[in-house]
Amino acid sequence: MTTNSIQLTGPRVTLRDIQPGDLDAVHAFTSDPTVTQWSIWGPNTLAETRAFIAAAAAEAGQPGRTLFTLAVVVEDRLVGTAGVWVKSAADSTGELGYTLHQDMWGRGIGTETAGLLLAHAFGPMGLERVEATCHPENTGSVRVLEKNGFVFEGRLRAHKKVNGTRRDSLLFAALLSDRPRG
Repeated sequence: MTTNSIQLTGPRVTLRDIQPGDLDAVHAFTSDPTVTQWSIWGPNTLAETRAFIAAAAAEAGQPGRTLFTLAVVVEDRLVGTAGVWVKSAADSTGELGYTLHQDMWGRGIGTETAGLLLAHAFGPMGLERVEATCHPENTGSVRVLEKNGFVFEGRLRAHKKVNGTRRDSLLFAALLSDRPRG
């Protein structure tokens, strides 16, 4: 681990930096058309997954890190990737996202993962607003966001260009000021 490494731990989920040895586990879900159906990327080739892992490993060593692309680990098995990053330092705004192996869907793993990311964003990262977007038909992701206190803010028309075609996204946001004070 580098001095910039992080590990976020919940009851069932651990988020840690992605490592070069994670290639096979990450490629198992990034190459799956069912997993990537709502994404703006994928299904990945092995070369694309290798490049993704190299970029994530390189960012972990950056001083003043503002981008955290992490492995989602459940019971010592890498089952997904998740990230949180600063979108605008001036506005204290960030964004988060996650992708899970389909055998983890519907088990609360996404909800716990997003919650860990949000706590890191509002805590050590010092953000005040965190956004997330998803495909309008991705009902699983909508549930994950709502369970974590994200509020639907609207539909972004023709927001993403995927395979040459523009598509809409749903915009959700969570605010630090909406979080319960503990």
